[in-house]
Amino acid sequence: MNKTRPGKRQTPWVKTGGLAALALSAALAALPVAAQTLPENALEHYIATAEARSDALPVAAFYQRLQQRPAWQTPERVEALVSALETLNEDGLDPADYLEEAGSGATLMQAFERSQSGDAVAQAAFDVRATRALLLALEHLQRGRLTPNEVEPGWETPPPRRSYSMARVANAVTDGKVKEALALARPDTAAYRQLREALADYRALASLARQSNVPLVPATDDGLRRGDEQADVATLRRRLAYWGMRDVLFGDPEAYARIDVEAPPLQRFDAALEAAVKRFQRRHLLSADGVVGGKTRRALNATLSSHVDALRANLERARWMQPIMARRPGVWVDIAGYRMHYTRPDGERWSSKVIVGSARRKTPVIHSAITHITVNPTWTVPPTIWREDVLPKLKRDTGYLARRNMQVLSLDGARLDPDAIDWQAPGSVMLRQSSGPRNPLGRVVVRFPNNQLIYLHDTPARGLFSRDRRALSSGCVRVEGVHELVRMLLADTHSRYRLDELLRRGKSDLNVRLPERVPVALVYLTAWPDATGEVTFRPDIYRRDGALLNAL
Repeated sequence: MNKTRPGKRQTPWVKTGGLAALALSAALAALPVAAQTLPENALEHYIATAEARSDALPVAAFYQRLQQRPAWQTPERVEALVSALETLNEDGLDPADYLEEAGSGATLMQAFERSQSGDAVAQAAFDVRATRALLLALEHLQRGRLTPNEVEPGWETPPPRRSYSMARVANAVTDGKVKEALALARPDTAAYRQLREALADYRALASLARQSNVPLVPATDDGLRRGDEQADVATLRRRLAYWGMRDVLFGDPEAYARIDVEAPPLQRFDAALEAAVKRFQRRHLLSADGVVGGKTRRALNATLSSHVDALRANLERARWMQPIMARRPGVWVDIAGYRMHYTRPDGERWSSKVIVGSARRKTPVIHSAITHITVNPTWTVPPTIWREDVLPKLKRDTGYLARRNMQVLSLDGARLDPDAIDWQAPGSVMLRQSSGPRNPLGRVVVRFPNNQLIYLHDTPARGLFSRDRRALSSGCVRVEGVHELVRMLLADTHSRYRLDELLRRGKSDLNVRLPERVPVALVYLTAWPDATGEVTFRPDIYRRDGALLNAL
């Protein structure tokens, strides 16, 4: 658990709309006449056609800023547009989606050259098409290329609103600085910048790796560890260098000979190599013990292309994440990263470890709002756990109920005598565990409306938080330090209640409604920066990246 408080961001008190308009007028006046004019009705026809399309790109607003003049009638302008669209690769997007003319196989530049040999109608058609390519890129950068809930069921938060300045976009276009127009729409979050930088780094590593054949680290009975001296250690060094840790490979042995110093042997597992292994393990959510066991070996033997794919998928998610990360207050659970984050109204950030659903019983993506807290909760056994976990135990041993302090209830809540039930065919019954130290929900539950009966809660099994990978629950989210979270939620929503006082009452299922709802999102991210800004890679425990990448 940790807290951080952001520094104040200085915002210059300058209104840019008027300045942008003046600069735009000057730039338009400087254009050759042929580049400024087309028959008005030809341009208007294609603008109207573009506005009628289902993607609702603001084509008319763009040309209004240009005073209904064409934008793309010189080779220099089109080259600037092509150059800018090619940089979308750095955001994990495919430039071909914007550069190719739909259905024709012609690139944007080829289409421009063809239009210039045609009449004014052809030139107007190209101009609007080029504008659509730019506006589509702006849309995808700011709001995401995909509709989130079509590829991530449960992602119900609306995409970020269109907030870039059309005046500044038009000004950048007339100045021939189309890359600056794209920058206006690119997400301005630290996480997005760090993911984008990591994508460039891993692509560079992948390019280098194609020039050499790096062997895989072989499996060993006990793993590799500090003090070992064998050929596999040299392979380990080469594999870490493949992942960018080139400092584990020593310099030219002849250089050591020239200064009469013995070169350190590549086959020796020394302290520096152990430190490098620990860095690699932390980057991949592995136990940072410096020992190369099975999980570390598998991560080392993965491909750089798998990380490039993960970064592309999570850059798209980062575009969706902007409204979620901007909320104050707001809670979000990083399912695959096993972390929960809470941003308080004053911007202070609190984070904690969580335990999430296993691959068999996944924690769903949910967007909701926290409404109330339950103190000293009882636990009604969910149908799946009842059917798959508890009933088989009861069939073998009915003493299980007494040991777990469980009551048997009818579906309408009436208590039943467990000895009167045939546990081989129990029929329609429920089990409810009393509140107390062995209750799996612990002392408090944080509740929010959803159809899957998912909530954040305490747990008596706190030792599980020491594990590095924590996909261990039946779907609900166990939060380390959840009492502190509840104290903050009560204080930040101006509740008159205090948790310690509520716990002292000892009453079971005490529900306390928050005076104000607090947004909560459970999201799935397989590559994301940690608190230090380094991007960590997480196993795709629910196998969701493939569908997103295919859609991209």
